[in-house]
Amino acid sequence: MKNLKLWALCAIVAGYLTSCQKEDISDTTVEEVAQQPSKSQLEKLSNMGVNTDNVTIEDIELPDGSKEKHLVSGDITIPINDLKKYAELTSLDGNNKQYQSDYIVAPAYRNIRVLGWTGAGYDLTSKMQTALSWAVNNYNALPNTLNFTLTFGTDQSQADMVIYKLNGAAGGSAGFPTSDGKPNRYIRIFSGLDAYNTNVVEHVMGHEIGHSIGFRHQDWFNRWSCGYTGPLPAEPSVSPAAIWIPGTPWSPYEDSIMLACFGASEDGEFTSSDIDALNILY
Repeated sequence: MKNLKLWALCAIVAGYLTSCQKEDISDTTVEEVAQQPSKSQLEKLSNMGVNTDNVTIEDIELPDGSKEKHLVSGDITIPINDLKKYAELTSLDGNNKQYQSDYIVAPAYRNIRVLGWTGAGYDLTSKMQTALSWAVNNYNALPNTLNFTLTFGTDQSQADMVIYKLNGAAGGSAGFPTSDGKPNRYIRIFSGLDAYNTNVVEHVMGHEIGHSIGFRHQDWFNRWSCGYTGPLPAEPSVSPAAIWIPGTPWSPYEDSIMLACFGASEDGEFTSSDIDALNILY
């Protein structure tokens, strides 16, 4: 549920997040009885470059109280009714290590209006509102084509992204841009995150926004940041794989806000590789 690490933002276009403490690793997804996806749904997710090891179908609550069925993989949520709208990854000619997809925000939609929800029951806490402001400022400080405008309230009619609070363990969840180039619309921040300091909340906010504009976890292939202790591959062997962004380093180590899990000492700021990845892509 959170993220941007070189591969963070880098190898992670089109991504997702799973927010965990490194000291006390725990998935940030809300626990509930979940349905199992069909074979065709899993094949579609795989062709999108989404990890399909533990995919469930869950009813995701929206800030107006309605619910939508989503395919959930960690902190990645894809609405079932829109699944066909998501493009599949295709190998670049002459290079089987890099992949291309439509999971970035198209030029026409890069002035992104962000709404921090303040309506009763789903309202962001004061700490969350401050952290969201800091995260948006981090994006706006970069010299690229993305521009975020942040407001707080309950009028969704003019919003491209709506960020709201749900009850649950610390973390958040988000989806990817759609195949027509629009950013992911809904970002959920779970109430347990308010127990952490503002910098940690800023980190998760920035991570989920990263997913919503097309980035996935740097360690998507083994969730290294969540406590994986097995051997690290020289490079991911999954096909299709997450997109590696040319001009950024390939690394399985911690150098991005887009790691699958987070710790209590996060500062909420982009790393140099995060900045390179954002500026290269946008």
